[in-house]
This record gives sequence, structure tokens and C-alpha cells, in this order.
Amino acid sequence: MTAPDLALAGFATALRHAGLAVTADRVQLFLRAVAVLDVTLTADVYWAGRAALCSGPDDTARYDEVFAAWFAGDRTRGVVPSRTPQSSVQAALDAADGGDDNGDHTLTVSASTTEVLRHRDVAELSAADRAELSRLFGTLRPQVPLRRANRRRPSHRGEIDPRRTLRAQLRQVGEPARVHYRRRGVRPRRVVVLIDVSGSMRPYADSLLRLAHTMVQQAPRIVEVFTIGTRLTRVTPALRRRDPEFALRAAGDVVPDWSGGTRLGEVLKVFLDRWGQRGTARRAVVVVCSDGWERGDAALLGAQLERLASLAHRVVWLNPHRGKRGYEPVQAGIVAVLPHLDDLVAGHSLASFAELLEVVADA
Repeated sequence: MTAPDLALAGFATALRHAGLAVTADRVQLFLRAVAVLDVTLTADVYWAGRAALCSGPDDTARYDEVFAAWFAGDRTRGVVPSRTPQSSVQAALDAADGGDDNGDHTLTVSASTTEVLRHRDVAELSAADRAELSRLFGTLRPQVPLRRANRRRPSHRGEIDPRRTLRAQLRQVGEPARVHYRRRGVRPRRVVVLIDVSGSMRPYADSLLRLAHTMVQQAPRIVEVFTIGTRLTRVTPALRRRDPEFALRAAGDVVPDWSGGTRLGEVLKVFLDRWGQRGTARRAVVVVCSDGWERGDAALLGAQLERLASLAHRVVWLNPHRGKRGYEPVQAGIVAVLPHLDDLVAGHSLASFAELLEVVADA
């Protein structure tokens, strides 16, 4: 991505943080519009962004504020820049290129390549951006969810521990002794990740496996990972390898149904029969990563999700299309599983993966 594109994409990210519904599709439309116009003219950039990035009249005021702050450092409302060749937009682009600034213009906000990449749809990334994104997966910090343990432990507060209190009094030969307390401890809750590797999920499968690898590295004995498509494959041992590239290659060697069909209902039934009811899914946080395109019986898929919900502590469905503007859960598979889900979350960018990890940690 060129320096002008970075500055413009950073402006779109600033709009998103200001509350505007700026999607990856709108950003691409904005960049194409500016490419046709003159990027050095403030008015051209202003009107291209307003047409592509604003959803309606209610966004205009915030758009004006962010535009002025990003390109000129002026935070007044309702600023419509004038059409001058030597503009604050040119100053912003010069700063992105590393050129000299004569002091006439001040750039208060600089585009962050990393921040832009965090919010981009992984299916639309170039090979170079994917390589950088792979490195950024190391910045994710998964937290294992906790549950209350049945066994009670000594504590400074809680309920009275009668055995320890009585033993303390016996040691004092019946004299009053300190009262001892106990409370339930906590244990890590198991996390199960089911990753759809069918043809429709091909653009996201690599990133989802990297996310699962990050989770396994954080808690290798707590996290279980399976791939689903036309067959069920356990890839947890492969993802326990420390090096992510080596781990993904090892996982790829054991998965026989890459980019194949989708029979989610049948595969989930196999998972529940072989693994779920035997303890893997019991009281666990189960994350299903799929777009919900079901070629089999949607009713069977709904029935298996109902079984899964009765076993698991929480069922989270990650859909990469959930974070895209205009998405509606109308696919037969999604409609069948919605009544049995605790969360339906986005999963198309590194930022959405971080949000998923927060949902899992809070489960």
C-alpha cells in the first residue's frame, strides 16, 4: 500500500473510531474514488470520503470534525475545506512520504499501518499484508476462562471450615482458637474450537488456525481444536508445536478435506458422539468458526447445536461475514443454529479475533 493510501486508510480508521460505520468495502470505494480524482486537492478528497464513508446525513458533523483533525489539526465543526492545490491533504501526504514540512501545515494524526491492518478483512489482504498479519497474531493475549471448583480451599474469608477449626481447638485442649475459613477455588474451563475448512471458508481458514494456535500455546492442556467440513479432524497435537508455520503445516498434513464441501450437521453429530458426550464439551466454552453454509440437512444441524448447547457452558459462533455491513443471518444453517447460540460474533479481522478472545475469557 502506498503512502497516500496509508494516509487515506488511516483517516477511514479514525472515522470508525469516531463512531461511523466504516466497512472494508467503503474504504476500498473511497480509495478508488480518490484515485480517479486528484489526491492533492482537499475538496476532491473531502467529497469522495463523504460520499463513500458516510451512511447518512447524521454522519456529516462527525465526518467534518475528523476530516479537519486528521488533515489540518482544526477541530471546529462543519469545516468544508477549500479547493486549493497546496492543501492540508498534500501536507498529510508529504508527511506520510517522509518529506519536509515548511511549517505551513501541521499533521496532528499519523496513519498507523498496524492499526489499519488490524481492522482489514483478512480475505482481502495481499501476500505481503498476510505475512505482516501473521506476525501480529503474536500480539494476541488469550485468557483462559475460569470456573468454580468443587473442592474448597483455605481462605481468609468465606464459610467457616468446621474441620480445621475443630482441630485447632483440640490442639489448644479445648481453649478458644482461631476460626478457620474456606471457599471454593477456581479451575480453568476447557475451550473447544471447531474450524470450518470447507471451500466457502478457504479465505479465513489460515487465520483461524493461527488464532487457534495462539490459544493452544497459551493453554495446551485446556484448548482442543478440531476442523470440520466433510470430516472431523483433531488438530490439537499439531498446533502444540511452538513455531506457528511448522504447526500449521503439520495441521495441514492431517486434514483431508481442505476446501471441500460442508456437512456441518453430520460432522457435529460425529463430534458429539465421539468427543462431546464423553467429556470434551461438557461445561466447556465451544467456539464454532463457520459461515453457516450447510449443504446437508439444516434441521440436523439445528438438532446437533441443541445437543451441544445442553452440554456446553457457552456456545459461541464466529461468522466472518458477521462484521460486514449489510450482513443478515438468513442462511439456512445460521437460521437453524441461532436459537441455541449464546453469542454470534464477527471473525473477519485481527481486531474481531481479539474481541472473540475477550468473549471467551469472560464466559
